Amino acid sequence: MMDTAARARITLWWSLFLFLGLSFAQTAAEGEAGTLKVGAVLNMRSLLGKMSRTSILMAMEDFYAVHRDYATKLVLHIRDSNGGGNIQAASAAIDLLENHHVQAIIGPEKSAEATFVSDIGNNSQVPVISFTATNPALSSANVPYFLRATLSDAAQVNSIAALIKAFGWREVVPIYEDTDYGRGIVPYLVDALQEFGASMPYRSVIAQSASSDQVEQELYKLMTMQTRVYIVHMLPTTGSILFKRAKEIGMMTEAYVWILTDGIANVVNSLSPSVLDAMDGALGVRFHVPRSKELDDFTARWNKRYRQDYPDDSLSQLSIYSLWGYDAVWALAQAAAKVRMTSPTFQKQKYRKNSTCVGTLGVSTVGPKLLDAILQCKFRGLSGDFDLRNRQLQFSTFQIINVVRRESKEIGYWTAKQGIFRNLNQDVSAHTYLNPMPDLNPVVWPGQTHIVPKGWQIPTNRKKLRVGVRTSGYPEFMKVQRDPVTNAITATGYAIDVFEEAIKKLPYAVPYEYVSFDALGVNYGSYNDFVYQVPLGVYDAAIGDITIRHNRTSYADFTLPYTESGVAMIVPVKDDTNKNTWIFLKPLTGDLWFASIAFLIYTGIVIWLLERRIRNAELTGSFFHQLGTAIYFSFFADRERVESILARLVVVVWVFVLLVITSSYTANLSSMLTVQKLQPTETDVHELLKRGEYVGYRTSSYVRELLEQLGFERSKIRAYTNPDDFADALDKGSKNGGIAAAIHEVPYIKLFLAKHCKGYTMVGPIYKSEGFGFAFPKRSPVVDDFSRAILKITEGDAIIQIEKKWIGDEHA
Repeated sequence: MMDTAARARITLWWSLFLFLGLSFAQTAAEGEAGTLKVGAVLNMRSLLGKMSRTSILMAMEDFYAVHRDYATKLVLHIRDSNGGGNIQAASAAIDLLENHHVQAIIGPEKSAEATFVSDIGNNSQVPVISFTATNPALSSANVPYFLRATLSDAAQVNSIAALIKAFGWREVVPIYEDTDYGRGIVPYLVDALQEFGASMPYRSVIAQSASSDQVEQELYKLMTMQTRVYIVHMLPTTGSILFKRAKEIGMMTEAYVWILTDGIANVVNSLSPSVLDAMDGALGVRFHVPRSKELDDFTARWNKRYRQDYPDDSLSQLSIYSLWGYDAVWALAQAAAKVRMTSPTFQKQKYRKNSTCVGTLGVSTVGPKLLDAILQCKFRGLSGDFDLRNRQLQFSTFQIINVVRRESKEIGYWTAKQGIFRNLNQDVSAHTYLNPMPDLNPVVWPGQTHIVPKGWQIPTNRKKLRVGVRTSGYPEFMKVQRDPVTNAITATGYAIDVFEEAIKKLPYAVPYEYVSFDALGVNYGSYNDFVYQVPLGVYDAAIGDITIRHNRTSYADFTLPYTESGVAMIVPVKDDTNKNTWIFLKPLTGDLWFASIAFLIYTGIVIWLLERRIRNAELTGSFFHQLGTAIYFSFFADRERVESILARLVVVVWVFVLLVITSSYTANLSSMLTVQKLQPTETDVHELLKRGEYVGYRTSSYVRELLEQLGFERSKIRAYTNPDDFADALDKGSKNGGIAAAIHEVPYIKLFLAKHCKGYTMVGPIYKSEGFGFAFPKRSPVVDDFSRAILKITEGDAIIQIEKKWIGDEHA
């Protein structure tokens, strides 16, 4: 048996072995658990930086209060960039990597700063998670270790463009700060607006360091322009200065439209009351955060914590950026728990000559695994669905707000699938689209009005719309005169009456003045030259007998035509009345005359045979005498002379046929004797071309180009200046120094025929054109309103009265 001493030694060895095993296990467990150092680069001088710090600290506390069993814990190191810009933010990131060996970096605040810090993180293979850098130019394609825990600014441009289209505005001016954040959205906004039919006539760029006076100077510049719809894309600090100045100089009135991007809209409730007063009536778009009990509880706790952290600051409301920062910390903590944190270290990079301090930073051994773990995180956070698989958050719904009485009032929503709608639980498919206005709650516009601004206004430096006019070759369409005493321009005519009637039907007042094209010293200039004064800025509009042509639409926009369209021929007429003595034979054709005579003889023979059978006393004498008597019965028979029942029936049928023929003959003969038949001498322009006839057109008209395109030689085309010249040339004819036809536009032909109503007629149209219209600058917002007004005129009695006044009654 084993003695007591031996058993004691064995027990001692087993105890020592068990103690060493437990120690190694505990050491291994402690090595596997460990900590993950995380850095945060925040600007503690800004409102957003302070709000973000509170959210990040609360996220750390809340996460580990819920997940007490998690072995790997985050250790946070916060560095203040002090608003020092890109260099200060980069220095803070290098300090965190070099001195604290952080394995992930949260921040920084601005897009330009994030560009520098993401390059540093990518070089060290350390994930950089920013929940405030929204510049679309920041792409993970070139910097794979950069993650955007927020939305790109490009996500909101379609919602803004849809809002612009819904209210019918044609032009907008973006006002943005001269930074990476401000400039980044512009290309995407331009594309979205073009897709929805709007454009940017001007871009207002304001320096981030601009003073109030410089901002005011830029606003005065905007007041000299026509567009009154502005999209403000800037940080709250610069935006506050902008709106205060706009309020002071009178740009927050009913004529203006202000739309906020999410840079200001997301934090609008945290702005000072004075800024909200200046912003009254503005619209905005921001990411929609779904309501939840967890969010309400967190909001209450956050407000209390923020007051504790910053007792001297005014109370700010929780913003979406704070929620994204909170959810980003939770995603990072979950990813850290999934990665085996066995002695996370930095491997030194190979030394390169003349390398910077960034090049000498180590490469994280944990970074690639941590990045993959973060990308796989997907959960329902306080901000909604949090998913970074595409290296940035994906948008779902945007909220449309209206700043009214120091509050942001919810007026609707927008999604890519459903567009603009009023309520989240609304059945969008049932919308009939009969109402031209967007399906939104009532909007209070600047100036406390509910009337939708038209989006443009005559600039303050030009009180009246400058309308170009010129004397037409047909004064009935337009005649321009200058008062020798007052030097005032007066214009009369068909086109002037239509224009002034359209002005009356506009839903707003438009003061205008006429500017003579003759005053430019180009009285004999072409209509192309006249219209081209509009894009040159000489006129705000050009009116008159201006044909809407393809080449002119390349540099001007036209209203709907106010006249008939087309090009036709004026040709002489020939009297087709037959003055022959034998005209009484013309009402019936030769075949009908022959058939009638044959039927008459046939009827007489039938009567003769029937009456002869019963020995009628009237049928006596020679054969021809009897036949003549039978034919006589066909015209003058009575019951006493025609004895046979069958013969009487034949007579009835013949009398009916004779009645029909007689009625038709009488009507045709009366028509031929009373109605003068006028026929055009020419009916086809191509026949004129084949025979080599001469044709005419009005001097300076585009019809000459048309005739050359049809194949007429220049020598066969003659120009005339007025209707009397046309009449003389048509009377002479093509062979006597005149023309066979005059090629002209239909409105002019109607005027010609009203004056020369005998001897001429219109043939055609032979060519399709758009008629006469008014020219405005490209993308002018007034074109649609003028077109609607012209449509009202042409559909009603007004255009008939104008035509009677200047052209005459076409039925006379």
